[in-house]
Amino acid sequence: MTDGHDSARDERTPRRSRRRLDRRRFLAGLGTATTVGVAGCMNGNEGTTTESGGNETGGDFGEFRGSGALAEGRGELEGTRMADLPSLSGELTVYIGGGEGGLYLDLLSRLEARYDDFSVNHREYGTAEGANTLINESEATPADVFWSVDAGSLSAVANEGLTTTLSSEVVEPVPDAYHPEDSWVGTAGRARAVPYNTDELSADEVADKVDAFPGIDAFQDSFGWAPTYGAFQAFVTAMRLIRGRQETRDWLQRMLDAGASSYNNEFLVANAVADGEITAGFANHYYALRVKASRPDAPLDLAFTSGDAGALVNTAGTAVLQASDQQELAETFIRHLLSAEAQEFFATRLYAYPMIPEIPPVGGLPTIEELDPPELDLSKLSNIQPTLDLLREVGVL
Repeated sequence: MTDGHDSARDERTPRRSRRRLDRRRFLAGLGTATTVGVAGCMNGNEGTTTESGGNETGGDFGEFRGSGALAEGRGELEGTRMADLPSLSGELTVYIGGGEGGLYLDLLSRLEARYDDFSVNHREYGTAEGANTLINESEATPADVFWSVDAGSLSAVANEGLTTTLSSEVVEPVPDAYHPEDSWVGTAGRARAVPYNTDELSADEVADKVDAFPGIDAFQDSFGWAPTYGAFQAFVTAMRLIRGRQETRDWLQRMLDAGASSYNNEFLVANAVADGEITAGFANHYYALRVKASRPDAPLDLAFTSGDAGALVNTAGTAVLQASDQQELAETFIRHLLSAEAQEFFATRLYAYPMIPEIPPVGGLPTIEELDPPELDLSKLSNIQPTLDLLREVGVL
């Protein structure tokens, strides 16, 4: 693959019609919550989420829905319910790339409790580690399903011809961008966002394009990023594919010259913004929600850029392995991950973007349809090595 503009543009599809995003304060109305998340999904070590009390509203959703302010008032929602799906029966081996603080395992336990004849033999890895393990095992892998928090790792496995083509029954509920070539399907989304300190800025003072950030006076020596973090590297990979290597290098250098501060992960970036240590930063959207859940009075909100790499919506997802002799059960399992109950689990416990339109995001966030991500094939995010080389060359890593 080349990095220049023309090849990236040739792969794009016409931009779909989107509603204009109202740049209001999204988290302003968020009240006190009882769900607290700590973070760091680098290498799969997402912090745990603890709960105080349950949420039994909405029928069966009470079993899967989180508690606290972000889950209040959601009630019954649309979407395919688990009761409408074939039952899960048998044993699956699932490789999990990135753990989301044990919440994936929590969901697996809930599925095992729901179906007496169903069990999961799981193995946990970091995202890249899980993909590399599958690639090394190849057709000898014991895995039936790869469930990863990152589109790039899923695509790396698919690009080796190790995944099946998922049936239309599996992928139909999910927007096309999140099941490229049906070799895997998204289960929960995460949007790139700009957490900013509301004591220092209004939403309108955050530029609509990341290219403008190095020239914003309020960001000079007061902007944070997490260059070792996989989500940040995916964002830079998207920029490199869309704009080319040289323009991406120039932007990275300008950010360094503007005094961008490095943090170990994006939860720390969001906390630093809330503390007033920096004015703004780059982070996946849910980190600001986790900070607000534990610190509802924090002067923190989110802004979103438009149509550029800074607006990337990446996704966790699942794939069925070619080597599996349990492919029908594996597909039924994935359909359960896309059920209304599981999507509500991801929305209210991980604060992720649901992949089915019937389940809204939490916290006053814009829907995926209201965001304006770049037109980019997410499978291309697996081409990470040139990005790492570029980050080292500039001195960001």
